[in-house]
Amino acid sequence: MANFRVFSGVLTVVLLLALVDCKFMVYNTSQGIVDGKLNVHLVPHTHDDVGWLKTVDQYYVGSNNSIQGACVQNVLDSLIPALLADKNRKFIYVEMAFFQRWWREQSETMQDTVKKLVNSGQLEFINGGMCMHDEAAPHYIDMIDQTTLGHRFLKEEFDVAPRIGWQIDPFGHTAVQAYLLGAEVGFDSLFFGRIDYQDRAKRRDDKTLEVIWHGSKSRGSSSQIFAGAFYAGNYEPPTGFYFEVNDDSPIVQDDINLFDYNVQERVNDFVAAALAQANVTRSNHVMWTMGTDFKYQYATTWFRNMDKLIHYVNEDGRVNAFYSTPSLYTDAKYSLNESWPLKIDDFLPYADRVNSYWTGYFTSRPAIKRYVRMMSGYYLAARQLEFFRGRNKSGPNTDSLGDALALAQHHDAVSGTEKQHVANDYAKRLSIGYKEAEEVVANSLGCLTQSSSTSRCKSPTTSFLQCPLLNISYCPPTEVDLSLGKKLVVVVYNSLGWRRTDVVRIPVIDENVTVHDSAGQVIVSQIIPLVGSSRDTRKFYASAYVGKSSSIPVYWLAFTATVQPLGFSTYVISSGKLAAPASVEQISYPFDGSQISDVQVGSGNLKLLYSGIDGKLMQYINSRSSVNISLEQSYSYYAGDDGSKDSQASGAYIFRPNGTFPIQPEGKIPLAVFRGPLFDEVHQTFNSWISHITRVYKEKEHVEVEFMVGPIPIEDGIGKEIVTQIKSTVGNNKTFYTDSNGRDFLERIRDYRADWDLQVNQPIAGNYYPINLGIYIKDKTTEFSILVDRSVGGSSIADGQLELMLHRRLLYDDGKGVDEALNETVCILEKCAGLTVQGKYYLRFDLLGEGSKWRRSFGQEIYSPFLLAFSEQDKEFTNFSVPTFTAMDPSYSLPDSVVILTLQELEDQTVLLRLAHLFEVGEDKDLSVMTTVELKRVFPNKKIYDIHEMSLSANQEREEMEKKRLSWKVEGGSNKQASPGPRGGPVHPAELVVELAPMEIRTFIIDFNSKVFLY
Repeated sequence: MANFRVFSGVLTVVLLLALVDCKFMVYNTSQGIVDGKLNVHLVPHTHDDVGWLKTVDQYYVGSNNSIQGACVQNVLDSLIPALLADKNRKFIYVEMAFFQRWWREQSETMQDTVKKLVNSGQLEFINGGMCMHDEAAPHYIDMIDQTTLGHRFLKEEFDVAPRIGWQIDPFGHTAVQAYLLGAEVGFDSLFFGRIDYQDRAKRRDDKTLEVIWHGSKSRGSSSQIFAGAFYAGNYEPPTGFYFEVNDDSPIVQDDINLFDYNVQERVNDFVAAALAQANVTRSNHVMWTMGTDFKYQYATTWFRNMDKLIHYVNEDGRVNAFYSTPSLYTDAKYSLNESWPLKIDDFLPYADRVNSYWTGYFTSRPAIKRYVRMMSGYYLAARQLEFFRGRNKSGPNTDSLGDALALAQHHDAVSGTEKQHVANDYAKRLSIGYKEAEEVVANSLGCLTQSSSTSRCKSPTTSFLQCPLLNISYCPPTEVDLSLGKKLVVVVYNSLGWRRTDVVRIPVIDENVTVHDSAGQVIVSQIIPLVGSSRDTRKFYASAYVGKSSSIPVYWLAFTATVQPLGFSTYVISSGKLAAPASVEQISYPFDGSQISDVQVGSGNLKLLYSGIDGKLMQYINSRSSVNISLEQSYSYYAGDDGSKDSQASGAYIFRPNGTFPIQPEGKIPLAVFRGPLFDEVHQTFNSWISHITRVYKEKEHVEVEFMVGPIPIEDGIGKEIVTQIKSTVGNNKTFYTDSNGRDFLERIRDYRADWDLQVNQPIAGNYYPINLGIYIKDKTTEFSILVDRSVGGSSIADGQLELMLHRRLLYDDGKGVDEALNETVCILEKCAGLTVQGKYYLRFDLLGEGSKWRRSFGQEIYSPFLLAFSEQDKEFTNFSVPTFTAMDPSYSLPDSVVILTLQELEDQTVLLRLAHLFEVGEDKDLSVMTTVELKRVFPNKKIYDIHEMSLSANQEREEMEKKRLSWKVEGGSNKQASPGPRGGPVHPAELVVELAPMEIRTFIIDFNSKVFLY
């Protein structure tokens, strides 16, 4: 629309005289859209973080107000009477974690009142997840799960399905959010606040803040959604229109008998702000977000002033103002029947000004990022086992873990941008949820191992224990004395839909043990001593977590487990001498000046070569693929900027490096090499706070690196951000690829943005991207990939090189609101130390075009590791009644391209099933094709009476959702309007075969009990 011009206008003297005699003013708030005028949609809202400066419970009840005066209970209590006072008033609410708490406290009368407000459209639920999840750090499965919890709550209580995405506060926006958590859940539009300041400036000039976002090349036009970035870069009202109690903005004072009468002034301010926004917005509709963090604690102050503004602005007549919602705004835009600019890829990374790149939080709090990822994979497996046994309505169940994981996806939770006491609260909730889910898993395995018919199993005879602290070598169930004839039984559960073989490692106290499979055959195993930093970490952190010190196991026992899909295998460990092939050779190379030949490790197709002079990694050799690559691995740190130059420090959100410093080893890097029948591993200590173990498995063709970083030293007064760099000869020409929330891979080009001419002011921080699955580079012959075990930040800062940020410890707050330095410490009694982070990454080189299968299949194995459970038995024990199990047809497994995202029994005894195709269109020559899943063979012992395909969040039938969704026009005509993309056909009720196209996720509600379907 052409630029609006400000016309002068005044209220008449007649109106002023009328006000003198008026004792009670009735404001006209009934206005709607007026054609030919600038329509200002006033959207009353509150943004309620489910944890940030205070914990989620503190925010809800309004405690700990010395940190922040915020009480969500007050917001919701205040809101309802304010809406009832005028039928034209409207409000949107987003965070179901809070609303659900409030709802359960209300009387039946109040609940009926709220339902009427929802049905009338005065109160609308937007987004509708348990939280407004982050978009960089979460895995897409977690995003789906938390959204599903909120959406199903709204469906059950209000019979509504949200239709608008509202990601107004996350710090950048991903393609997966647009198409998966947008289009695939039935949203018609998606609105957000934060995009790069350079991008925003150009979009304001070009009037392209509102676009059609095409988030997936594989899903075609079906992935498209109308998306709008707020013009001011935030989600607040225009300056001067904040109306919370004690806000600085002038209220609308319209009583002529009192001083400070300001109606005309306020109307002029309103019109000026509306026209300014209209000048950068297409069409004659603009949205004002009337609210911000934890506002409307006294809702009347907001609505009173908005009532007045609507009344007097419309009397003035230059613009048209009215109460609205994002749904009404979206419908207004759609009704124009216009074409909109096309947006592909994503809105990452995000900078809000020069030198302020919000790329530090990609790695912030790496330990809680890992904890969330571990619990996510565990939750997936626990729900499967809960379904196999049957959900226990009275508990224990997996709900508590699901709720804790949902909160942890919040954009100030897994992001690592919360205060320390809030991070502790998230971890505590995860731990509580895990303990209950652990009981579910133990009971389910107990039943499954004693009888193939779990329906008759009420109280299993076998007690199983698990080891959540296995990452620090702490596992009391395995650290038992077997010398007197006792046996340790290990049940290994595979939550994937295909047969899987992997190496299991557990701590033991004796090297003289043997491992038998369920048939009683001795299998090859391997003993590795527990040495160095692993022992120290175990000692310190076991004391921190369990409150007491314990004896240190002496060895790691490793053996190969093979497990059927959705099934388990049983292994028995007993005292006895290892067979000769299982013995481990240990060789130390001190590099004390004596010349030795290069050191080769690996007994299978893959071999690594280390320098005989200084112990550095030199060569990667795969004899099967003939890939032979020179490479180097090193550590560096970026000094965290203290903000003294321009008040922008490096902190929880911001990555602001002030110099790059290679971490030089303290002398030569001695190698300790352990060679065994299953794998070889190389132990290297770089200094007193960095070490790692590199493993090469005989039967695998990737390298596993287990690193330990910390405590990061800060005695020099400098915060540090620790990275590892792996340099190769791959010529990637500035181009690299990172995943979007573990799903699609997007192309990145160093120092380049497709949508605008990037002015480079931070050549490192400005090229960092979030990594949830992996990062890779390629040239004309070779692909080089790294996969990760949690969300991290990473990049390719130089050609041939991949870089991961592993840990951060900083001494200054970055001024973005958390008001706390990112300086994590762990204290035991009087001793405190900086946090040590242990983790893994995996690297592999492939011929061009052959790397995707490993990235996809092994990436899923990282997300869903074997679940281990242990039981100590006496010497007479031979095996369980059911030593091996698969829930599927024993002769069937899912295609290599398909994974089960969700298998969960719901409260009404129906079952939620999600199937996902792992590959993109054109990603793999064999696997990027339509494939099928035979449900009769997935559930061979159950009869499916009814099956309904649902939206991604399972709150409406898919067919119904697709009929309702708006189809938008894209600028450029049909040549830019992509086809919908391939999609699997309807599921025949007799054949029960599900088709899946590349990158497709299909969601079903299945009834195994022959009863009426709920929806």
